[in-house]
Amino acid sequence: MSELTPQHAPGTPLQAIDAEKLTELARKNVENPAGGRKAIRTHTEADGQFRNYTQIRDLAPVLVSEPPQLLGDDSAPNPTEVAQAALAACISVGIQAIATHRGVTLTKIAIDIESDIDISPTWGVGDLSDDKRPGVSDVRVKVELEGNADRETLDKIHRDAITWSPVVNTYTRPAKLTSELV
Repeated sequence: MSELTPQHAPGTPLQAIDAEKLTELARKNVENPAGGRKAIRTHTEADGQFRNYTQIRDLAPVLVSEPPQLLGDDSAPNPTEVAQAALAACISVGIQAIATHRGVTLTKIAIDIESDIDISPTWGVGDLSDDKRPGVSDVRVKVELEGNADRETLDKIHRDAITWSPVVNTYTRPAKLTSELV
């Protein structure tokens, strides 16, 4: 048992998702592609010293903060770390869905991500040179998979999960973002 995943014993199959419901969901979206378009809503409120609570659906609020070197109280991951966690989780979800669809039982999905970020613009109050690009510039993802398939099959599952991950595509394809003061 890992402290990170206390419900999963190494070498045993990951808790399965419902393959029949996955097939039904896929069929529904093939038959009605427009039905797959959804709006995702969140609500965030600042609590001071860079602590922000975000309400997502009816779940417990998610705390996002900053580490002390960025003037926060180190009470939670920072926004970029949360984005990176979302990236890893999205890749993992895709891997498990694709493996399930292809009849592959996985015993391990482990994802390590390292990224480079330039924080010198310091939220618009630091180095604002024209050559500055705030945010993550390079992302390196390492995926470890184990299951009842050969390496070639596992690699294909991995590559397809990267291709079809909504969060990977958010990182790699610009989204149209608008903002207004209300």
